Amino acid sequence: MRIIRYDDAGTVRWGVMDPDGTVRAATGDPYTELVPGDPVGGEVRLRAPVTPSKILCVGRNYADHAAEFGNPVPKEPLIFLKPPSSIVGPGDAVVYPSLSGRLDPEAELVVVIGRPGRRVKAEDAMSVVFGYTIGNDVTARDIQKSDPQWTRGKGFDTFCPLGPWVDTDFDPSDVRVTCAVNGELRQDGRTRDFIFDIPELIAYVSAFSTLEPGDVIMTGTPPGVRPVQPGDTMTVTVEGLGELSNPVVAEDA
Repeated sequence: MRIIRYDDAGTVRWGVMDPDGTVRAATGDPYTELVPGDPVGGEVRLRAPVTPSKILCVGRNYADHAAEFGNPVPKEPLIFLKPPSSIVGPGDAVVYPSLSGRLDPEAELVVVIGRPGRRVKAEDAMSVVFGYTIGNDVTARDIQKSDPQWTRGKGFDTFCPLGPWVDTDFDPSDVRVTCAVNGELRQDGRTRDFIFDIPELIAYVSAFSTLEPGDVIMTGTPPGVRPVQPGDTMTVTVEGLGELSNPVVAEDA
């Protein structure tokens, strides 16, 4: 099932998207029992498909990405947080902040949590997974490098595009993850090359932070990272899951 959130005359509602692209209104709790209803008429604007209490991100989870910035491969998952205020949805603009001189997209597969989990063992980790979506860990690279911690460089408003849906039947074990800018392929990797796989990540983060329904884990980005400029369009694609496109715009003076 592909679960979405969409705009209905200014109110954001839950829905499902059929294989043929038909959007259906839905009722109930998406993490326990979501019931599809009638088709939604007219053009539908999709919103970010989750409203997480926390966005847990994994740094340097591809060895080639660590190498391209001259960083060592971590011995255990390198975790940081993005604030929920950084989330935008499909087609929404990512704002290039005036405080930064380099903005990088980072294509990622995103795990969506479906039930509470604390100290989850790796062998039980998939039991707390609801589904998967696509993310872009937008980064002000110069600020990330200048600050001892990554909060500011990773946490600007609009720096976490997510979408277009959550697929509850997706197999993430070996899929291609790419980022194209204005149609030009830049990042390219496969999830089989994760340093730490999804069960390991869930076990690691749940050892210190209780996972709640709707929380997301961004699993890391493949090599090929290069900067973007206002006017560019970033498109993150996960094989078999879909694509997420967002334009880059300059911050208003």
